[in-house]
Amino acid sequence: MLDSAPHSTGLHCRGLCKSYGQIQVLKSVDFSVLPGQVVALIGENGAGKSTFNNIIAGVVKPSEGQMWLDGAPYVPLSPADAIHNGVALIHQEIRLLPELTVAENIFLGRQPTRAGRVDRAEMVRQSREILRALGVNVDPNRVVRGLSMAVQQGIEICKALLRKPRYVIFDEPTASLGEADAELIFEQVRLLKQNGTAIIYVSHRLDEIMTIADHVVCFRDGNRVADWDGASVTKEKMINGMVGREFTFEHRAPEPSGENVVLQVRGLSRGRAFRDISFDLRQGEILGLAGLIGAGRSEVGRALSGADPIEAGEIRLDGRVLRLSSPRDAIEAGIVMVSEDRKGLGLSLDQSAARNIAQPWERSLTRAGMVFPSRIDALGSRQKERFDIRGQMGLPVNSMSGGNQQKVLLAKWLVKTPRVFIVDEPTRGVDVGAKMAIYEIIRGLAASGISVIVISSELEEVLGLCHRVLVMSEGRLQGDLPRDAATPEQVMALAVPGADGAAKANGNIERGGNGA
Repeated sequence: MLDSAPHSTGLHCRGLCKSYGQIQVLKSVDFSVLPGQVVALIGENGAGKSTFNNIIAGVVKPSEGQMWLDGAPYVPLSPADAIHNGVALIHQEIRLLPELTVAENIFLGRQPTRAGRVDRAEMVRQSREILRALGVNVDPNRVVRGLSMAVQQGIEICKALLRKPRYVIFDEPTASLGEADAELIFEQVRLLKQNGTAIIYVSHRLDEIMTIADHVVCFRDGNRVADWDGASVTKEKMINGMVGREFTFEHRAPEPSGENVVLQVRGLSRGRAFRDISFDLRQGEILGLAGLIGAGRSEVGRALSGADPIEAGEIRLDGRVLRLSSPRDAIEAGIVMVSEDRKGLGLSLDQSAARNIAQPWERSLTRAGMVFPSRIDALGSRQKERFDIRGQMGLPVNSMSGGNQQKVLLAKWLVKTPRVFIVDEPTRGVDVGAKMAIYEIIRGLAASGISVIVISSELEEVLGLCHRVLVMSEGRLQGDLPRDAATPEQVMALAVPGADGAAKANGNIERGGNGA
């Protein structure tokens, strides 16, 4: 080990190790990032990235190793200690208090005061200033509850940057964002870099790594296995480094859908969230919902699944008009939705994977009014095999990687076979290998006759998976594109508010949504 810092500036780690009992999750890792530099950190779920970040941010202590910050030994005792030293971690998970306002969340624990009282006007003024700088369009006086995941992520970033840290760890900052909204994050990263801030940037989106990183470091199984210059690295090199073998990431067309219309939506409207939404969904079809953040995609999905009420319009399933007042009504009718927020709304993280899967179906697992653990275990084992879930089904689900958590969530809502399966951000925060596995699950569902609606911020995902793409903008359906016409340029021309793009000029807007 070294007795002094390798350099007088920057964050430097040497021989970092972390073990939990007999399990070693980080194995003698060396790492450096200098002021004004963006170092991207990549690796599959379970590679050790989160543990490494948590050590730097003072969340956990290393078992072995040394760190230096600007020439001085760095041993953070807590996240507060790390922040005091100028190191901030922006988490992927949203940690806002939903009943407080945006400004109250940004200034939580450090409100400005005047004459011994909280200066709310100053708090709102500063919040509005930093929100505007980041491009987050939200009133600082409104409560957080009900805001989209993208806006909440922007608030989390504002909250961290208000402290003016010199070292910032971005952990999947764009996981819930569309491409246009992600560009706002990139601009903020570039601004921080210009101001001399050192940045560690963690993302599964390899295209954005190539866009923003000066240097790329790859972890696998707790080891640092490769590094590249950001300007010259290819996606193929990064994928092969992550998985440790030659790996081809490619989309393939789904099986042809059937002709029978399963779901008919006509004139669906709810306040300012969405208006006059009409389309058909055929048996075995994978239908994509694309658009920028705030376009109303998730809100339409929630309305179809009974989570939110509609004010006008009609939903027909197999020709029968549905009256949905709750998700239970939709489930019983045959419509199931998987939320984008798997940790907040989808899973009970402290419960076992098997119990999570059984939770909605416990009535069918009872005998004489009692739920038998053996039945829960049997159901968990069946779904584990069906969806190739890696990990112990009897352990808390928060011990699993993001990809396996997502598989548990899919398995939970596919115990019974729905007619329509809606999945919102199906691969948010999962690595490339898990993405491919989830895509195969979705294709398999459609091939078995289930109709699928995929809501995603990743344009490549929508275009690669779906038979047809509906494009939304500002709460309205702007276009219905068959697979062969759904190019990134066509989708973005329709998605950008007020744009008179090629897709609109070519007459690809079909309000009735009856195109194949």
